[in-house]
Amino acid sequence: MRALALTLALCWLILLPGARAASSQPARTAEEVVARNVAARGGLEAWHKIETMAWMGYIEHGTVSKSSPQVPFVMQMKRPNLTRFELEDQITQVTRIFDGQHGWRIRPASDGRPESRLFSPEEVKFSQAEYVIDGPLIDYRAKGVEVKLDGVDLIEGRKAYRLSLKLPSGAERKVWVDVRSNLEVRLDRPSTSPFGPGKPVSVYYRDYESEGGVELPHVIETVATPGGSPTETSDRLVIRHVIINPKLEETAFVPPPMPLRHGNVSVRIPGSAPGQQSLPR
Repeated sequence: MRALALTLALCWLILLPGARAASSQPARTAEEVVARNVAARGGLEAWHKIETMAWMGYIEHGTVSKSSPQVPFVMQMKRPNLTRFELEDQITQVTRIFDGQHGWRIRPASDGRPESRLFSPEEVKFSQAEYVIDGPLIDYRAKGVEVKLDGVDLIEGRKAYRLSLKLPSGAERKVWVDVRSNLEVRLDRPSTSPFGPGKPVSVYYRDYESEGGVELPHVIETVATPGGSPTETSDRLVIRHVIINPKLEETAFVPPPMPLRHGNVSVRIPGSAPGQQSLPR
């Protein structure tokens, strides 16, 4: 899951650490592309020190020129793939929790009380295959990810290496790494939307900044048409604040006790109320 704002100017990209370290010679193998990417993102040692991460910012729907209101979010992550995503506006609050094996979507029911629904099989499969802290390229061999270099494409007017990835689950991804900055600029993956599960979407990564010694995109935009331009149906996630290695309570990844809806039947499930995290919004 990820949605995004404006690209930085070309001169700003040239100032990125990865761009300064980029080799003038084109990469010839997937291993070389990944090695350059890891170096540009801060190096293995820096990423190995990160066990948890939290993002705060806002998400909006639509193009930059025609977007919906900015809705605040908080996302908490823990290796290898535990996540808690909270989206809250003036009307409603939506929470998505994944504990590594199971997922829940919590939102108000028709009577206004919170109700939990299980992740769909597509959402569970996708969440289990994700590497939420560092992505599939960092330590890809240790993760069992197969990487192949397909060639070079133009992504939004810039040359990028196209990599084909096969995850241990058998899932496939396409990743584009900018030739100059050596940072990921696009990922193609299957959609988890209930309106089109499995349909390919493109995720664009923009506005990289250094956070705790590693490079992170601060604008992530999901486009429903693979390789397409932002449209009125694009989702753009803007990260305004990042915390590296926050102390996260285990209960953050456990759903609170409330009715669980499975199909048209509601049943009561056990659980612990999530602990409040002292994270700025």
